[in-house]
Amino acid sequence: MSELVATVTGFVRTLRAAGVGADHDRTQSMVQALDHLDVTDQGEVYWAGRLTLCATPDDLPRYDRCFAAYFGGQRATMARTSTTTVTRHLATREDAEEGSDDGTAAPATASRAEILRHRDVARLTEAERAEVHRMLAMLRSGRARRRSRRFESAHRGSLDQRRTIRDALRKGEVARLRYKRHTTRPRTVVLFVDVSGSMAPYAETLLRFAHALVRSEPRTTRVYSVGTRLTPITAELRHRDPGTALNEVSKVIPDWSGGTRLGEELREYLSRFSARGAIAVIASDGWERGDPELLGTQMARLARQAYRVIWVNPHKGYEDYQPLTGGMRAALPYLDDLVAGHSLAAYEQLSERLAHA
Repeated sequence: MSELVATVTGFVRTLRAAGVGADHDRTQSMVQALDHLDVTDQGEVYWAGRLTLCATPDDLPRYDRCFAAYFGGQRATMARTSTTTVTRHLATREDAEEGSDDGTAAPATASRAEILRHRDVARLTEAERAEVHRMLAMLRSGRARRRSRRFESAHRGSLDQRRTIRDALRKGEVARLRYKRHTTRPRTVVLFVDVSGSMAPYAETLLRFAHALVRSEPRTTRVYSVGTRLTPITAELRHRDPGTALNEVSKVIPDWSGGTRLGEELREYLSRFSARGAIAVIASDGWERGDPELLGTQMARLARQAYRVIWVNPHKGYEDYQPLTGGMRAALPYLDDLVAGHSLAAYEQLSERLAHA
């Protein structure tokens, strides 16, 4: 049952990225429907999702495209008669394990997509990595919100004295009390992506995750590459196409596959910018070539400013991982969260964490 829920949840995320308003209640309805159906029958899965997750005519073509992309089958169609015909696609073992001969990613079946979600991206083939990047490009996450200084009218809240008095002067009496409340806005996320040599197997996927964040919340996301220099790359990541965005990023980063001097770069950032009230995310394995004591000092400064500090370490995804590197030991006392960053599932969990921080 847990595998079924995980598969449906991943499919619903894909639908939301395509613009289908599949909320929690509809997701639960699909899970309950599949509990009474044969989940190995792609036709039954198709119609269970279509009848529970789609609410408007505009949802139907989007649903068909997402179903074909996620489950690797063709769209089921309704015949002109009262009978239902379903076209099924059965993936072979070779399709499930390898991409096509031309190097492109093969369509993912539900089971294959679920396997790819949890695999270490550093150990994937080129075709598998392309499939993970395609799914990562569809990632659209919410963002935790913070209270702003602005107010809006409300049915409950604090008394809006000005509006109440204005109404009384206009009508000659206090006919109705007016209320107000603070508006909210998305929290800013400041993401530091380590592009040093030790992070080379994960750097591209991390940058694609950064691209998904920028595309979701372009006004409240700031991205920097860190290695031997601090380089702002937010503007380059605003391109709609992930491939174009990464090509532009590669042109402005001067320190690919070099060392890591995170302490010096954090000091530079904190002297020029502010992380006050933001969620600071550092994606690095913690192999610090600079002074670990300097890194600890700057992490303390960052923790005092930021609303939350999250460290993403690709090696955290392994059960036997211990934060023993100098950089990790220096930073650990000032972290709110130390999370994995080695797989698509880890990035999805990080996205959910940013939405509910």
